[in-house]
Amino acid sequence: MSLIAILDIAHPNLALTPTIDECPEVSIQVVSHSTTDPETGLFFFLVEGADETFELALEDDHTVTAWTLIDDFGSTRVYRLEHAEGTKLISPKTAGIGGLMLNAESNDRGWTVRLHLPDREALATLWEFCETEDISVELHRVFRQDEWVDGPATDVTDEQQAALVNAYEEGYFEEPRETSLEELATRLDISPTAVGGRIRRGMGKLVEATLFEER
Repeated sequence: MSLIAILDIAHPNLALTPTIDECPEVSIQVVSHSTTDPETGLFFFLVEGADETFELALEDDHTVTAWTLIDDFGSTRVYRLEHAEGTKLISPKTAGIGGLMLNAESNDRGWTVRLHLPDREALATLWEFCETEDISVELHRVFRQDEWVDGPATDVTDEQQAALVNAYEEGYFEEPRETSLEELATRLDISPTAVGGRIRRGMGKLVEATLFEER
C-alpha cells in the first residue's frame, strides 16, 4: 500500500536555500505539477511576503539561473525560476522511484516536503539518495491511506505552531478579536504578512490532519 511521508530536508545547494536563509520571514511554496517538462529546469513558486529584498536575494542565489515574476497579488506573488546546474533536487528522484511530491514549503533551514511513495522500500531508496547527496533528512510522519504508522499528529511546523498558539492565547480567534496581526507580529518579531500566512497554513494542516484524512 502506498505511503505518505513528510520530511524536512536541508542542504546549502538545495533549490532556493540561500534565499530562504536571507529572507526567513518569506514563505515559499512549490506550485505542484507546474512544469510540463522537468528537463527544462523551470519551476513555479508561490511566495508570501515577497518584496524587493526577496528579489535581490534571488539575484545572489547560486541555485537560481534566472527568475521571472509571473503574477503579483500584493502580499503574494508567483515566480518562475530556472535552477542553476548543480542545484540539488529530490523531485526527480522521487518521480524515478514511482513517487510524487505533493507539497513543498520552505522552513527555517530548507524545505518541508510531503511525498506520495509506493512503499517503504521507495522511502528507503530516497533516504539513501539523500545520504549519498549529503542532504540532511528529518522524518516527521509516515502513514498509509487510512492508518497512522509513525510520527506526530500533524505536520504543522514549529513556526506555524508558535503563531497559532500565540494567536489563541492572545484572543485572535475570539469574536470580537482581542488582538491583531500587527500585535502578534510584534510578539513573534516577524511581519504581519508572515504571521497571517503561518496561521492560515497551520490551520489548513490541522484541518487536513484531523478532519480530511479521517473521512
